[in-house]
Amino acid sequence: MASIDIRDLKNNKVGEMDFDDEVFKWDVKHQLLHLLVRDALVRKRLGNAKTKGRSEVSGSTSKPWRQKGTGRARSGRVTSPVWVGGGVAFGPKPKNYRLRLNKKVRKAALRSALSVKYREGRLIVLDEFMLEGIKTRAVADCLKKLNAEDSLIVYTGENSNLDLSSRNLRNVKTIKSEGINVYDILSREKLVMTRDAVQSIVEVLA
Repeated sequence: MASIDIRDLKNNKVGEMDFDDEVFKWDVKHQLLHLLVRDALVRKRLGNAKTKGRSEVSGSTSKPWRQKGTGRARSGRVTSPVWVGGGVAFGPKPKNYRLRLNKKVRKAALRSALSVKYREGRLIVLDEFMLEGIKTRAVADCLKKLNAEDSLIVYTGENSNLDLSSRNLRNVKTIKSEGINVYDILSREKLVMTRDAVQSIVEVLA
């Protein structure tokens, strides 16, 4: 069984937590991490680039001139791609760039990402992360004490005070446990999770 210290917002140890080795001591599969990071990046592409083909360009459908006898090249329509103002041949069309990855692959990659943070000592588990009000300074001070100024904070339930207090911190991102993903984990130096968030993730991945 893997174990980790549970700390409060002042970085004091308040307990210890055991969890399944299948989640935080998984064999790291770098190829899966690469796939999930790549998928996260291509999902940001809109894929809405489009050009009009010859059938979509407005213009006369009549033949500009007769086929033979004029000395000019034969032509069928003014919307031809070889004409100025005509359609575009083989132009871009709306496309979805997302990779087709099944749930088994995504779960294995998430286990690998969590295991990387655990093995490198960059995983911090908090008893809770509750704030009395909306105060950016309060979050910044807490993260400074935890030595986690560049971090991903994972929590469960509703915590609007934390979300609103941390949104102006450039290197901090908050996310609910059900939305945790490989890209966000690897893009931050530290992973800060509440006790409840760890339990919910273990229930899903173990």
